[in-house]
Amino acid sequence: MKIKYISVIFLSASSLSYAQQIQDTIAKESKIEEVAITGSRNKKRTVINTPVPIDVIDIKQVSQATGQVEVNQLLQFAAPSFNSNKQSGSDGADAVDPATLRGLGPDQTLLLLNGKRYHQSSLINLFGTKGRGNTGSDMNTIPIGAIKRIEVLRDGASAQYGSDAIAGVINVILNDRDKGFEGNAFYGMNLFKSPGDKDIVSDRKIDGNTFDFSGNLGTKIGSKGGFGNFTVEFVNKDYAIRNANPDRYTAPRQRFGDAKAQNVYFFGNIELPLSDGLTFYSRQGFSHRNTKAYAWTRTPEADGNIPEIYPNGFDPIEDTSITDFTFDNGLKFKVADWDVDFYNAFGSNRFTYDIKNTVNATLGAQSPTSFDAGGHSLLQNTTGFNAAKQFKVLEGLNIAFGSEFRYEKFEIIKGEEASYAMYDINGNIVTRTTPDALLVTNPLSGAVRPGGSQGFPGYSTDIGKSRNNFAAYVDTELDLTKKWMISLAGRFENYNDFGSTLNGKFATRYAITPQLAFRGSVSTGFRAPSLAQKYYSQQFTNFQGGKLVTIQLASNDSDLANKVGIDQLKQETSVNGSAGFTFNTGKFTATVDGYYIKVKNRIVLTGNFSRDDLPADVQAEYPYINQAQFFANAIDTRTMGIDVILNYNETIGSGKLTATLAGNYNNMEITKVNTSEQLKGKEDIYLSPREKGFILASAPKTKINLNLNYKISKFNANLQLVRFDKITLIGYDNAEQVYNSKVTTDLSFGYEFTSNLNLTLGSKNIFNRYPTLQSSQVTSGNTESGGIFDPVQMGFGGRQVFARLNFKF
Repeated sequence: MKIKYISVIFLSASSLSYAQQIQDTIAKESKIEEVAITGSRNKKRTVINTPVPIDVIDIKQVSQATGQVEVNQLLQFAAPSFNSNKQSGSDGADAVDPATLRGLGPDQTLLLLNGKRYHQSSLINLFGTKGRGNTGSDMNTIPIGAIKRIEVLRDGASAQYGSDAIAGVINVILNDRDKGFEGNAFYGMNLFKSPGDKDIVSDRKIDGNTFDFSGNLGTKIGSKGGFGNFTVEFVNKDYAIRNANPDRYTAPRQRFGDAKAQNVYFFGNIELPLSDGLTFYSRQGFSHRNTKAYAWTRTPEADGNIPEIYPNGFDPIEDTSITDFTFDNGLKFKVADWDVDFYNAFGSNRFTYDIKNTVNATLGAQSPTSFDAGGHSLLQNTTGFNAAKQFKVLEGLNIAFGSEFRYEKFEIIKGEEASYAMYDINGNIVTRTTPDALLVTNPLSGAVRPGGSQGFPGYSTDIGKSRNNFAAYVDTELDLTKKWMISLAGRFENYNDFGSTLNGKFATRYAITPQLAFRGSVSTGFRAPSLAQKYYSQQFTNFQGGKLVTIQLASNDSDLANKVGIDQLKQETSVNGSAGFTFNTGKFTATVDGYYIKVKNRIVLTGNFSRDDLPADVQAEYPYINQAQFFANAIDTRTMGIDVILNYNETIGSGKLTATLAGNYNNMEITKVNTSEQLKGKEDIYLSPREKGFILASAPKTKINLNLNYKISKFNANLQLVRFDKITLIGYDNAEQVYNSKVTTDLSFGYEFTSNLNLTLGSKNIFNRYPTLQSSQVTSGNTESGGIFDPVQMGFGGRQVFARLNFKF
């Protein structure tokens, strides 16, 4: 097979071309004929002489040999620096997998689509999930069938692309094939078997049934090399419930496991030469996802249950709907020998909640059992240009510059009144002046019944906030000699809501021999607080240690936050450094890259302030709040680590063996807790040990991938092992919860019946590995998820078998 185009990211301008030999992928024998560069258009740089590392993952090859149907999960098991866990009982995060690079926050990795900034999800992660207090992009809004390859840049890039690129950049490149149809049909199912002495039970022996169908059509447009490439995809996945054996444990959560989900996609990629030197391009994307996820169980005697409606208690269902749009358009042309790209990139994400199989307990037996709880949305529009030109200076100089103007709008969509309100015995909304005698109580416990829809309370206000920013950047790359290159980049940004920032980057590469080269970089970076972090607010109920509590999550600009002493949010800043080497002999390639990332003023959710920790006037003003929580620039962190990737190709007999060993070591420390003057002495409340544990467990300390692929004639076999290191969380009783290291094993066999038809049969997690059972905490509900383990490491679905049929004509 020949790879005709390999993209190298120079991150929004010319300077830093990021690529290396194809790795972290099931590689085939390749010949590089041409290099296409995203951003800088510097065609001198090849894939073996770049100053900073990137993983180029051929999505078609990887997805064909594995049982993954979502981008996040595919990368989770392909790239060691990337981590993303399925969630359960984490509200909206059950529908959007939070993803991290090098253990940093989900919002500290920038997502691009064909080199242009991709919009974030409107969801902000709250409790029960990694990256709490962070927003992030939802890569699962892009169908696998539409993707040609993914480039995972493992280096800070704020000086090139702006906010969010502290940990790195993920660039999704769409298919650009101009002829033929390619289709894919996938069916997978979990074969349940308890890994221990019947510690875990399931509703069914076969569950999590997953069906995926995609079709991709390429066609020529016009006679000047134009093309259109269009993808439709449908994914349907059923529940996979994993509960504690009721004969052995009394767990507070009866419906823990993978949610039910249905995804529909349409994506298009069009390029049309209009005249000599003038080309129009357009990328369109639409996705709709419906997810049904179970919240925590309400027992028959619970304050949130109405026995007349649910005599045996109930499990609320969060029925979420995500609608996502992308519409990018641009013109590429030349002006005085400068290559110019003028573009507009639009994106929107709308996320709404219908809560079913629930009640508003303060309405008693007259309560509806489903509610429109509202939701949130985010709109982003970026207009910009990039210009690049090469000059004959020394061995070559490339200069690029450009600017961007971005507009963002965040909205909270109000739910119906009964989804958030607490009513008194006369059916009136409870206020601060409502007498205690009129409050609705549980006759069994005497406690006041909680208001709003159980499982997820509705949003009580409409909020609409917007902002804009302007950016200008310059990027230069100079080949001093045939062996030595240097690169300098700088970027200025101004936000209308918090001010300006200036960042820079230097990178270099020196070829010691034709096979061995040193590379390194140093840069500064930043991340602007998201609109959701500044303006999100909600009052909700949560189970802590098996008890229901009411928590007020106050917006950063609220009177409550001000009275408690929470400072206004400001930008996160970073210093990034990396150094390493590459070695390439053709059959064998090796890259080793060490990194250092220091981040100041990271925005996270604080710990929960109890009523006793709040000022007296706040307690009086908010009498029904048990705890309060805030967004704050709460911590400084330091991350150090190393990536090692080894790739070897060898002909064995009549076949070809490709072996890839890739590993990541990542160590993060919280170096400082940034309390305001008013909160000095309350550092352990401001950021409790539990919150610290979740931040530090964003990634296992080590993650190792071994992939072996053997192809002979029409037959191929693929074996993949991934080892996740142990992580430690803190339960609600402040006891450590240790999740031991685990190895998952995926095995598949493929056969090409013809050049247009092939079949793959295989199994994910063939040895049925689960996270460490937290049996000692099950009876009191101390796991964050309320289940027998938390959403960590490789997931909690157990073994899956699958069949994938690929065809084309």
